[in-house]
Amino acid sequence: MSLIESPVDQGIPEWMTSEHMTGTTIMAVEFADGVVFGADSRTSTGSYVANRVTDKLTQVSEKIYCCRSGSAADTQAIADYVKFFLDLQENETNEEPTVEIASRIFQLLCYQNRDNLMASIICAGWDKVKGGQVYCLPLGGMCVRMPFAIGGSGSTYIYGHCDNTYKSGMSEQECLKFVSDAVALAMHRDGSSGGMIRLAVLTKDGCRRLNIPGNELPTFWSK
Repeated sequence: MSLIESPVDQGIPEWMTSEHMTGTTIMAVEFADGVVFGADSRTSTGSYVANRVTDKLTQVSEKIYCCRSGSAADTQAIADYVKFFLDLQENETNEEPTVEIASRIFQLLCYQNRDNLMASIICAGWDKVKGGQVYCLPLGGMCVRMPFAIGGSGSTYIYGHCDNTYKSGMSEQECLKFVSDAVALAMHRDGSSGGMIRLAVLTKDGCRRLNIPGNELPTFWSK
């Protein structure tokens, strides 16, 4: 029998002691001129929604972003480290960092600290070497380039939809619809995903941000 009372035994609500989690739906897809990102905006502590309008699309370089899922603290810290190293490299070489280098730094940090972190990352962006790229880094630190990637708790509900809907050579508008529909479907099923959909289109000209409010989300059979 334990002599130390847990917070629950002391009558403290679960949401006051649980870790902030971006239990989440994140997504990125390549197209001819760059990449399209999408994510929901819900952050939870246990069963309590701590933030309804979180921005899970984090910039680490001028033309490189990451989508974060897992522990909010862990993923924010990793993104800050990667941004620091990329800024350092850009100052030393006087060249913009590539998406592959950014993803490998993410991989190094996630793999070397895999026993202490809960962080799943999608790193994507555009560079002059390979154009638009999407790299998926699930828990544990594996790093794989994919034409599209999904992550977070909501992704388990939409693998079939994404596999059936994705086709190579999609235009920017087709990618935006693909991402917004997939994230909306995940938000409909997943209790840890919700709020609004944040979208970003990243090309050689920079990043363009879009938002879909909660009352304007795509609807399907439920409408």
